[in-house]
Amino acid sequence: LLFVVGTVSCTLFLAVNGLYSASDDVIELTPTNFHKEVIQSESLWLVEFYAPWCGHCQRLTPEWKKAATALKGVVKVGAVDADKHQSLGGQYGVRGFPTIKIFGANKNKAEDYQGGRTSDAIVEAALSALRSLVKERLSGRSGGYSSGKQSRESGGGDKKDVIELTDDSFDKNVINSDDVWMVEFYAPWCGHCKNLEPEWAAAATEVKEQTKGKVKLAAVDATVNQMLAGRYGIRGFPTIKIFQKGEDPVDYDGGRTRSDIVARALDLFSDNAPPPELLEIISEDILKSTCDAHQLCIISVLPHILDTGASGRNSYLDVMLKMAEKYKKKMWGWLWTEAGAQSDLESSLGIGGFGYPAMAAVNARKMKFALLKGSFSEQGINEFLRELSVGRGSTAPVGGGAFPKIHSVEPWDGKDGELPVEDDIDLSDVDLDDWGKDEL
Repeated sequence: LLFVVGTVSCTLFLAVNGLYSASDDVIELTPTNFHKEVIQSESLWLVEFYAPWCGHCQRLTPEWKKAATALKGVVKVGAVDADKHQSLGGQYGVRGFPTIKIFGANKNKAEDYQGGRTSDAIVEAALSALRSLVKERLSGRSGGYSSGKQSRESGGGDKKDVIELTDDSFDKNVINSDDVWMVEFYAPWCGHCKNLEPEWAAAATEVKEQTKGKVKLAAVDATVNQMLAGRYGIRGFPTIKIFQKGEDPVDYDGGRTRSDIVARALDLFSDNAPPPELLEIISEDILKSTCDAHQLCIISVLPHILDTGASGRNSYLDVMLKMAEKYKKKMWGWLWTEAGAQSDLESSLGIGGFGYPAMAAVNARKMKFALLKGSFSEQGINEFLRELSVGRGSTAPVGGGAFPKIHSVEPWDGKDGELPVEDDIDLSDVDLDDWGKDEL
């Protein structure tokens, strides 16, 4: 995951509620209303993507409210709780908080705001963007943004990624598929179905790209495929159902816009996604690439193989894998190393030399970490990570303010350890009785 250039990252560890209320001039945006309010709007929008626990966001809040009040009726000012609505933040590449984006004439190409965090700077940037928008319209280069027109021009109205299913093809494609299916049952004469069609088509293309085909959008003409319509009790059109392997189908009752559909599809994808990889720190590249790419990296230092054997080590790794599965929607990185293999790293995290197994959660952008104080068990680690995920837990700076040198080591071969072979010593010429007396 790439960090958005120009933002100040704020990732650990303070819990508060949402930063804005209905009494503010800041418009709260969610996956349900974002498309209608922002994308279909002719207005210029400034949108802040924030997390309630983020200190930088909290400091920005009064300035953002002040700017919203000053710009009321001129420029729309909104805010998205991207911690709560991760799919919406992900849709716009948000990886750090706060991230501010400007939605101008072409709502498909939002610009990153990289100016100051004062109300004066925000207002000035808004007016500058507004001036540019008006000049474009005056010159005839832009007539504002039309959602329907834009989506069709960009292929959004193209149904190429909507899979047409029939009575004959449904079971072999959907039932027992490892993928998640969102299936629209429609009637060709249905006005609501016709309104949904371009949104469903645009969503299908976006979902295919973002989930690499793991969530599929399909359509069934229920007037022709009456067996399917009867099987699933279709009484009105359009009806959208979600099919997942081993589960009964459930009705989709969310919004009918592209962004609503995509948001639900991405939630389904993350629910069904495999857990992140658990990697051994055998090189500097593995540590840095993992920790730089994720909000937090969870690093475990396991006892030496001679202290646990393969079965003992695997039991610790199994606990980590279960926790990685449980917290996979957080998109954290997961690493481990053997005690003593990366002694400099241990020291920088306050682990060095004792108390194995140990675990630290590291924020590489802030170079801060939190240590597991409880037991290295599912219960102990779950409590530790749950506290982190809601912004609690004490933190400390990484020793030296940066990761230390990481040694390249051979990866564990999965076997029990072996004691080093000592050189054979020829004792045939030594009088052991005399040697023992001398020592005494």
